[in-house]
Amino acid sequence: MRVLAMFHAYPPSHNAGAEWAAHGLLRELAARGHTVDVLLSREDSVRLGYDLDGVRVHPYRDKGDPGRWMHGAGRADVIVTHLENTPRASVLGELNRIPVVHLLHNTFDFTKEWLAKGSPSLAVFNTTWMRRDVEDWWAFHEPNRYLPPGIVVRPPVRVDDYQATRGNHITLINLTEEKGARIFYALAERMPRQRFLGVVGGYGIQIIRDDLPNVEIVEHTPGGDMAKLVYSRTRILLAPSIYESYGRVAVEAMCSGIPVVAHPTPGLMESLGDAGTFADRDDLDVWEAAIRRLSSPKIYPNASRAAAARAIELDPGPDLDTWCTAMERVVHRGRPC
Repeated sequence: MRVLAMFHAYPPSHNAGAEWAAHGLLRELAARGHTVDVLLSREDSVRLGYDLDGVRVHPYRDKGDPGRWMHGAGRADVIVTHLENTPRASVLGELNRIPVVHLLHNTFDFTKEWLAKGSPSLAVFNTTWMRRDVEDWWAFHEPNRYLPPGIVVRPPVRVDDYQATRGNHITLINLTEEKGARIFYALAERMPRQRFLGVVGGYGIQIIRDDLPNVEIVEHTPGGDMAKLVYSRTRILLAPSIYESYGRVAVEAMCSGIPVVAHPTPGLMESLGDAGTFADRDDLDVWEAAIRRLSSPKIYPNASRAAAARAIELDPGPDLDTWCTAMERVVHRGRPC
């Protein structure tokens, strides 16, 4: 099977949850013997092609880039796309009679609308709650049409990739307003004896402060280095995001037995399960109390064990089997089941 993925950017130069989730899916196809090429659409993504875990990544050259995968000996058997490339990939697939697969990372209107406009051969939802949300939207907006076939595949996080010996910092990854940077700094002000670690994110407007002696800021860190450079220094992870469809970094942290305090978005509630500690992002007192409680030597060991157990529970193996089987059926039968 020859797979063409049409994305705007890709790891390791672009380190966002959606891109690492997509890579986890593509590298599994490559590991099972399929040919996987990623074609980038942003001129500033990378200058030279490269290979990442068996996935071949091609830089943007010009608008005619996809042509070599549309016909002839190099014709793709299936196109995988997400986010801003979804419209173009959907049109190219329809024009060239190549099935298209949408990876859905959020519940935004753009995502749902292109699911309807593009009519993909397969929709891949990153959570059960997101699939239900889209089903409800579809029933209201497209009552006379069938929703495209879909599967749920959680962003694959392998415990071995992210295990580290825990550190002593309270950490926030991606210092934007939406991810909770102001909450992070406010907690650091309230708790001057605690050490805080802020990690610059791969996207969004970063809020950087250098006036708090108990806060250290580290530069943007590639996904492959997170265990060594971030989770090895972390004791508690904060996830006060206003929106998370899943919350990949929370799952990565749990691989090292790091407890997570999170705003109760549907995605974080699904990914963390009973192992998470939840606090409304608008109630700073509750966040402070949660951190102090987890910092107790009597509480922390149990919370750490629960986090590690949840990470093992989220083993991506079964989901990856579902993904690969569905992709093979799309190519061979034109539909995933």
